[in-house]
Amino acid sequence: MTSEIEPVKGFGDFSGKEARKREEIRKTIVETFEAYGFEPAETPIIEREEFVRGENQNDEAVSDSFKLQDKGKRNLALRYEFTFQLKRLMRNKKLPYKRYQIGPVFRDEPVSANRFRQITQCDIDIIGSEVRDDAEILAISNELMKKLGIEPIILINNRGLLNEILEDNKVKEKDREQVLREIDKYDKIGEKEVKANLKKFGAGKVIDSLKKGEKYFSKFESYKEVLELIKYCRIYGIKALFSPTLVRGLSYYNKNVFEIKTKNIRETIIAGGSYMFNGIQCTGVAFGLDRISMLAKVSSNKEKTLIISLEQDKTAIELAGKLRAKRQIVSVYYGKPSRALEYANSYDFQKVIFVGEKEIKAKKFMVKDMKTGKESVLKI
Repeated sequence: MTSEIEPVKGFGDFSGKEARKREEIRKTIVETFEAYGFEPAETPIIEREEFVRGENQNDEAVSDSFKLQDKGKRNLALRYEFTFQLKRLMRNKKLPYKRYQIGPVFRDEPVSANRFRQITQCDIDIIGSEVRDDAEILAISNELMKKLGIEPIILINNRGLLNEILEDNKVKEKDREQVLREIDKYDKIGEKEVKANLKKFGAGKVIDSLKKGEKYFSKFESYKEVLELIKYCRIYGIKALFSPTLVRGLSYYNKNVFEIKTKNIRETIIAGGSYMFNGIQCTGVAFGLDRISMLAKVSSNKEKTLIISLEQDKTAIELAGKLRAKRQIVSVYYGKPSRALEYANSYDFQKVIFVGEKEIKAKKFMVKDMKTGKESVLKI
């Protein structure tokens, strides 16, 4: 019977300390996004399947989307990200339109220790962007990571530059999308295997070209966008590293692309880039709250007080109200006093206050520190 109520593989429950930590991280994310003038948005979890697929049907993230039908036999799908929904949100907006969104997205893909099928995703995008907006997006990401105690490593590349290099290597246009997908596996499977895969498309020397250095890259027009992004990143006081093998899997990216990593785990923690929607240049990044939560050094232990009513409910409720008015976190316990301290320990209450007839008459309440055991007096 127990197995019947367990979460489906790749999904999970969050409660207690972990839930509080996630909420603290979420507050920091919202505070940071809004400090740069981004406004919130909400979109449906379920969309028409053809809208979810869009023009990117061969992208792995799109093919891994959860499919479903409603009672009218309409083909629907769970959103796999927020970005494609901007095609609808951006209509009739004054540009640049800066929005952020936080919520669940879904991928029907293999599960691993750091990879889930339901992700609480956090997005920021600028609709109507230039290269300096790419830098702002990276500056926001960098600031957020620092606030959360994560040391970021910012990597950048340019999809236009990659396409120019493929053209220089005489890779057929029909094969370029698949060649980019193979290059995107560079960090996962290594150079030897990627080169072997590229030979199938007559692109075996592309990796060698990507290792030639700045003199080679400088002859391509799109490399100017990389240099411009590095320049603006310096203005923001952040270091961006040019990574020629960085691709990003989604095919809608058309200019600068970014990944942010950290030394603690192999996986990317923030990723995004520039793309064109409805004829308008845009830029943005996305990251999973779940992965960030594993890495973040955030204290979620806010001081909480438990008022224990010794059959003096009216006074206990009134006292709780007075303490909440002073912005304290307070709960009232009405059960047996013998179980009250066990309850307080179970839910990490730092202090308990006993409210009994004797305390009311004296207008003094005993406050017990649950960590040290010390007692003090609260006068009303």
